[in-house]
Amino acid sequence: MTVKQTFLALVCVQALHSVEEYVFGLYAVFPPAQFISGLASPDLEAGFLMVNASFVAFGACCYWWPVRQGWPSAVAIAWFWFAVEIVNGLGHPTWSVMQGGYTPGLATSLLLLPLALLLARLLVNLELETGVVGPRNSGGQT
Repeated sequence: MTVKQTFLALVCVQALHSVEEYVFGLYAVFPPAQFISGLASPDLEAGFLMVNASFVAFGACCYWWPVRQGWPSAVAIAWFWFAVEIVNGLGHPTWSVMQGGYTPGLATSLLLLPLALLLARLLVNLELETGVVGPRNSGGQT
């Protein structure tokens, strides 16, 4: 897989992850989700939908323009998504272990983790191949 393909897969799985979190009520049981949802709306369910829909739309926009088109910012954006998804991929299983069972978002987090790690490997390989570290090396090779 390429950086572009992996990034798109990560955004798509994030969309599924957001659906899983919504359906199983993450906004009702996880204080950080309650806080962020509350910033968008006093109705935590509605706020959660707004925040997550916006995040997935942002991911789609990041793919459609900077990543897909190889903008100079593409690598930095991909590293940002890696960081977010590694937190999801490690955080949900850790929380579930601490709770002693399933917590909303666990199932899809198990897909986010390997995709995030793959994205990191591809980004590092890209940096090694081009000899440039950071956002400047994305020129068409993502």
